[in-house]
Amino acid sequence: MELLYEAQQRDADAVTMVSERIGSPDVEPIADYTVTLVEGVTAHRSYIDELLAEHAQGWTVERMPPVDAAVLRVGLYELLWAGDVPDPVAIDEAVGIAKELSTDDSPRFVNGVLGRLGTIADRLRAVL
Repeated sequence: MELLYEAQQRDADAVTMVSERIGSPDVEPIADYTVTLVEGVTAHRSYIDELLAEHAQGWTVERMPPVDAAVLRVGLYELLWAGDVPDPVAIDEAVGIAKELSTDDSPRFVNGVLGRLGTIADRLRAVL
């Protein structure tokens, strides 16, 4: 999530940032799952953002706080493409990250958006 947020703030490619950091002696090692998330969110970002905008009720992705947008992108990626992560776990983890890193209203917002998408996740996965 932090890499996606940083890439968004720098207007940079997150996959390139990860590639540059892997093996760098000045950077902590990057977990394989982190690489998978960054690559997955980047590959599906247009569709993820389209779904978020459609289900965020009155919010465009551009208007969302950047941390919330990054959390939602990772959460939605896990909902739709991470078959080994149960839907409630993906939502709970995203809400927890929002509690830790964003505003007081963010956990409720993240829970609402991902909760709505979670109710139709099976249908969305069927068309992927």
